[in-house]
Amino acid sequence: MRVALVVGDEAGHAFPAFGLAGRLVEAGHQATVFTGKRWAHVDLGSASSAELPGLAAADDDDDDDAGAKLSTRAARMAVLLEPHLATRYDVVVSDVITRAGGWAAELAGLPWCELSPHPLYEQSRGLPPIGMGLAAGRGTLGRWRDRALRAMSARAVAAGERQRDEARAAIGLLGPPRPTAKLIATWPALEVYRPDWPAQAHLIGPLLWEPTQTRFDVPQTDDPLVVVAPSTAATGQGSLADAALRALGADSLGRRVRVVLSGLGVPTAAQCRQGAGAGIAELVTGTGRQDEVLTGAAVAVCGAGHGMLAKALGAGVPVVMVPGGGDQRELAARVARLGAGIDVGAPDPAAIAAAVRRVLGEGDFAAAARRVAESGARTVDPVAVVARAAVGGVS
Repeated sequence: MRVALVVGDEAGHAFPAFGLAGRLVEAGHQATVFTGKRWAHVDLGSASSAELPGLAAADDDDDDDAGAKLSTRAARMAVLLEPHLATRYDVVVSDVITRAGGWAAELAGLPWCELSPHPLYEQSRGLPPIGMGLAAGRGTLGRWRDRALRAMSARAVAAGERQRDEARAAIGLLGPPRPTAKLIATWPALEVYRPDWPAQAHLIGPLLWEPTQTRFDVPQTDDPLVVVAPSTAATGQGSLADAALRALGADSLGRRVRVVLSGLGVPTAAQCRQGAGAGIAELVTGTGRQDEVLTGAAVAVCGAGHGMLAKALGAGVPVVMVPGGGDQRELAARVARLGAGIDVGAPDPAAIAAAVRRVLGEGDFAAAARRVAESGARTVDPVAVVARAAVGGVS
């Protein structure tokens, strides 16, 4: 089976696509990831990569208009991408916000799957608007609240759908997109019940991928290990790392901990000790394998992006979350309701320190995180879903 995967260059979306490409190759299939120049030199093993045409904004593009970014630009990109797909691939996997992949597949007459590297964010008749972080309302008043909130957001949803359909019609595609399957790459515990779960949606578990094979050299002491991972998303809290390092100093936290500051382009340990990390005795920073360092962690401080949450909770590590924009508040609320972490809201050192002390002192948080990981037993194999899509359908 020859699979084309299409994704933009945001790490939170690109990394899961890279992870799925690896799974496909391990199963004996061919996989090519069409993505941005940012990842041109990433080692994908036996999978290959290619530049996604048209990803860079044109001079007249308005990046502040989300509808234009998701639809108008997607239509332009789909036309450019279609010749690269026709006759060369059997099936396409398109990231949920990189719509060009699915639209190009339709232009080429190929089946395609939509990949959501997080829970399903389609609106449901049984839920409040996704993104608010609210649990489904209970009782008459709760259901009335949810209906009212859905009605308030319905106009914006309808406007987005019109813009999408107009962009599709401009390149000869009629009606809404028609993926053969939807791959929902999250822990089942992070999903919420909805009465209208799409028949073609499959929970496949997180698609985790590490951008490096470097391992952190963590001092081996009896002090708890705290992993700090600032968000890679543009909408993340930019001051998270500074606030977390100030919170984890012995004077602020009230105890010694070992700290690993992990991320892309984070400052050196020496630089941190000259500023926010001055009170931390054992501090390691850099880009290393987060999956490995988390196996020895007692808590992770992060921005509530799905990738880091999936890694931490999958390792049974509870989280202290400082959510930014996008879907991070929704995810933080879901994790908090599960009891697997604490949402501190703003990047406040005192609040972060209090939350870390609580997580370190109460075992219920770690037990809840382990239950999230155990929910992975309810997932299906994404390679099998893609293979069935390639031959004409998914049951």
